[in-house]
Amino acid sequence: MLFHLFYPLSDIYIIFNVFKYITFRSIYAALTSLFLMLFLGPWFIKKMQKLQMGQIIRDDGPKSHLAKAGTPSMGGILIVFSISVSALLWSDLTNHYTWLVLFILVAFAGIGFIDDYRKISRKNTKGLSARGKMALQISFVIVASLALMYFNNWDTKLSLPFFKNIRPDIGYAYMIFAPFVVVGCSNAVNLTDGLDGLAIGPFIVASAVYVLFSYFAGNVRIAEYLQIPFVTGVGELTIFCAAMVGAGIGFLWYNTYPASIFMGDVGSLSLGGALGAVAILVKQEILLVIVGGVFVMEALSVMMQVGYFKLSGGERIFKMAPIHHHFELSGWKEPKVIVRFWIISLILGLIAISTLKLR
Repeated sequence: MLFHLFYPLSDIYIIFNVFKYITFRSIYAALTSLFLMLFLGPWFIKKMQKLQMGQIIRDDGPKSHLAKAGTPSMGGILIVFSISVSALLWSDLTNHYTWLVLFILVAFAGIGFIDDYRKISRKNTKGLSARGKMALQISFVIVASLALMYFNNWDTKLSLPFFKNIRPDIGYAYMIFAPFVVVGCSNAVNLTDGLDGLAIGPFIVASAVYVLFSYFAGNVRIAEYLQIPFVTGVGELTIFCAAMVGAGIGFLWYNTYPASIFMGDVGSLSLGGALGAVAILVKQEILLVIVGGVFVMEALSVMMQVGYFKLSGGERIFKMAPIHHHFELSGWKEPKVIVRFWIISLILGLIAISTLKLR
């Protein structure tokens, strides 16, 4: 919006020429979403308390978590609002990539909202069924994929980290692969969101990494130099990713241990879905396995636990899944689990960035 309002004035006032630059708009997109979170956070927390939108704690979880019951939840509403407002203010609104990721963000937030509301209103941890959530998520991704194919003759080749000349073309299988990436990332972030600040920390790191990859993939000279796929117009997603970083930092201000508010499924499902969509659009889908390694680890721990439990007739690999609960029950204090997972995420983020040169 601001781009369309002020950039045309650059012919009269040279100062408005700064709105042409993605880097300038990305910085202020991050700051806008950050300040929206910090400014609206106290009001939103009080509003959730007044509406009695408190967190429902699972009975079979660690006993130390019972004290968190009643903590305001659904903070993801404010995160999604801050990202959306910031992106709309600073992006080129003629860019269809921005609208596609906003669609996934808001659509998945809607799924999470229904899930959270059912849990809170029914006073138990049973919201939408797993199949119901999955069906809705896949449906929305298919809609976005069809829209993408309408706007572009989309590249169905995969970009493999550490390899510059190996780009397998999976053809129509991409229509299955894309929903798998987006839905998988969405649910992996959701599984990670079990401790104060645990999910939002790695999310900030992953979003920051994709700030770089979005910018590089959208610049033909840089993309050619780094030997990564060039995607015309995808550079605008730098602004969206920057808005996610800013909103994430702002939310962490209130979500850090001990949390004043939780993001809920409305936050975790939407943020994970948006991150997966960005990975698809910038043609760095496989990289998500590295940069989102903490999310992958959490999801795999659940699948391993469930699979082994069924095959072994009731035995478990971990004391509890997702794996962050295993470490809690092993004697690690909650802040130690959180910070160590953040450190792992930072290391993985640096490794992901290193793939730009290790090719």
